Amino acid sequence: MYQKSQTTKKLLLIGGGHSHAIVLRSHINNPLPNINLSLISENLETPYSGMLPGHIAGFYTHDECHINLQHLTNLAGAKFYINRVINLDLNNNRVFCENLPPIDFDILSIDIGSIPASLTVTGAEEYAIAAKPVKRLLAEWEKLCNEIQDYQSSVRIGIVGGGAGGVELALAMQAKLTNERELEIHLYNRDRNLMSSYDYSIQKLMKKVLLRRNIKLHLGETVSKLEKKSKQGNIDKINLTCESGLSLECDRIFWVTQASAPQWLTTTGLTTDKKGFILINNKLQSVSHPHIFASGDIATMVNHPHPKAGVFAVRQGKPLFNNLRRYIFGETLKSYIPQRDYLSLIGTGDGKAVANRGNFTLPPSRLLWFWKDWIDRKFMQQFK
Repeated sequence: MYQKSQTTKKLLLIGGGHSHAIVLRSHINNPLPNINLSLISENLETPYSGMLPGHIAGFYTHDECHINLQHLTNLAGAKFYINRVINLDLNNNRVFCENLPPIDFDILSIDIGSIPASLTVTGAEEYAIAAKPVKRLLAEWEKLCNEIQDYQSSVRIGIVGGGAGGVELALAMQAKLTNERELEIHLYNRDRNLMSSYDYSIQKLMKKVLLRRNIKLHLGETVSKLEKKSKQGNIDKINLTCESGLSLECDRIFWVTQASAPQWLTTTGLTTDKKGFILINNKLQSVSHPHIFASGDIATMVNHPHPKAGVFAVRQGKPLFNNLRRYIFGETLKSYIPQRDYLSLIGTGDGKAVANRGNFTLPPSRLLWFWKDWIDRKFMQQFK
């Protein structure tokens, strides 16, 4: 049995990612004792990554694939600061935001996700639409869907990044727009293989699926420059150039490259890996500051590194909540060991999905999509 903590502590959550959404929901059901709980997030809602491709393909509404953080924090009796964090003062336990006075904390947890890497490519920051923040991605996608009826010619979309995110995005966009207007989707990847962190069996299968859907693949191509080429009405045409000299004019370019960490983390004093992600131990604690926890894409487990995927952020939510509770009571924290092989259900945008776990892969089927849909809706139902 837990003993009640004698002093009130300030627990501050930075970021409204999957893990923190689960912490808030767990606090509603089983309140942490003597805690002033607060959340800082740039947005009122957080997207659930498992349903985003389905939303882009038209299977889910906006509300069905977003968690309402305002609603969660209200139910949890927590303060909600809608703002952007720009730095930490770990000597005095303070968080600095863009438009707020410093916020004090006793215990801090960080779950801010990641941002796409390589926006340093010439013209990318100005002309590419990054996969994150998702709010801007969805706004640009809706704008494109509305503009298509004014296009005088075929629509050409470039997607940079051939990981699972880029592949799913290409299939979802193709499924949504294929009947609207003559459409070309070009997928660029610097590696010769798609989805390089996955087994070869699913790499081979997804390549076949993409080609069957007439998505143009440019493998082994590194994008080196984006620039505005011409204008058709109110629509800018963007020229994409690769190191090989390959060049293509596109109506929109979406950037879905490997994950990277926000720059401000490098100035905080937290120990990070070479890419700037917070290094954490098996208890989900910072290896340099034990009163600071981290989870999701922004964290790298020292002993159990794994891909930056939403499935891990979801699974870290409950262990994070339990260890926050134990830390408050001064009890021994429990280790979280992520699965080495995990099930991936990847939608193909046409009411089907493929399944992969390790070297076991199943081809697209409607049954797998129904299974994925059931899992995703069940996850979201706990926040309604």
